[in-house]
Amino acid sequence: MDKAIDKGKHQVEIFGFNVNATIENLSINDQKQIVNTINPHSYCISRKDELFNEALHHSDYLLPDGVGIVLASKFLKGKSIKKIAGYDVFLHLMQILNENNGSCFFLGASEKTLEMIKAKASKEYPNITLNTYSPPYKPSFTQEDSAKMCAMVNQHKPDVLFVGMTAPKQEKWVYSFKQNLDAKVICSIGAVFDFYAGNVKRPNKIWIKMGLEWLPRFLKEPRRLAERNLVSTPKFIFEMLSYKLFNKSCL
Repeated sequence: MDKAIDKGKHQVEIFGFNVNATIENLSINDQKQIVNTINPHSYCISRKDELFNEALHHSDYLLPDGVGIVLASKFLKGKSIKKIAGYDVFLHLMQILNENNGSCFFLGASEKTLEMIKAKASKEYPNITLNTYSPPYKPSFTQEDSAKMCAMVNQHKPDVLFVGMTAPKQEKWVYSFKQNLDAKVICSIGAVFDFYAGNVKRPNKIWIKMGLEWLPRFLKEPRRLAERNLVSTPKFIFEMLSYKLFNKSCL
């Protein structure tokens, strides 16, 4: 797990963000690495949220977790890239950990969900040492909350810290406390906790291959995902056109 991450290769610049087009070079070494994902909705949020914008810009690995980012790469830069979902990077890192008797820590979700993750991972990745902590459910954490969260992680010094507290909350928290966290790779993967635990079923591979993974989820939860799909998506399309025609943001 000592192969260094090559940040310079396999990147495409989209709206000022350096987006990584592959996770093949993503490995675990002694240098702390922050892994985040970006999609049209999170991009639109970043235009209004300065701390979130900074967090994404300071990622060591920023992955295109959205077909809109893939289309923007082709439309604006003429570069074909593939979508890399949070679940993809999760499986990639878990495989590395299992092959090297590594350790990971899951920070986020409920105790019930974390127990389900531990039970499943113990069977699928028996060589990984896995620990968890469920932080309090609240819009923002107090300094005491964050100190407790950091202490729980640092007690185990994991090779990989998976953070699942929904975006942009998770990315901003990691950005604010990354210097206090004793982990080699810190990866914000949100809904992956529920996907892996089985609380939420991931769409069929056919939808994923078609670039329509969002559609079944939207049909099941239209109210919760309305802003993401009915507001941010049109904004993102206009943003692509603005950059193509005028080389500047319209947001």
